[in-house]
Amino acid sequence: MATSDLDHLRRAIAVSQAARDHGNHPFGAVLVAPNGLVVLEAENSVTTENDVTGHAETNLVRLASRTIAHDDLPRHTLYTSCEPCAMCAGAIYWSGIGRVVYGLSEAGLLDLTGNHPDNPTLTHPCRVVLGAGSRQIDVVGPLIEDEAAGPHRGFWR
Repeated sequence: MATSDLDHLRRAIAVSQAARDHGNHPFGAVLVAPNGLVVLEAENSVTTENDVTGHAETNLVRLASRTIAHDDLPRHTLYTSCEPCAMCAGAIYWSGIGRVVYGLSEAGLLDLTGNHPDNPTLTHPCRVVLGAGSRQIDVVGPLIEDEAAGPHRGFWR
């Protein structure tokens, strides 16, 4: 794991706090180019956009697909505050992004949310979805789970 992985992951966690501050669920994602520069950021927008597919990772994939050549995406890394759900993992797979680094695991998120109706957590690891495809995607995580859990504390009550 490169030292910058934690820095970028902390940026994704900061974006998740911004999502919460903006009235959304606390999830955030950033896309980093091969040179180590953050090229895109996306917040969860489920509440403000009234769109259940407005997860941070899916929003980021939409932005990336519109602004970065598909052939370049395999060299990019998506950093996300929480483990991508099955929907987001599928979007990441189809986008061509080559690497995912995440903070809080789905199991850790479920521990925080419980059986909350706004977050019916799927206990389906992203490695299962991403590993089922015909191309390899490097997955790193969970990392710094306590930090990644911060924006969620007190939110799901």
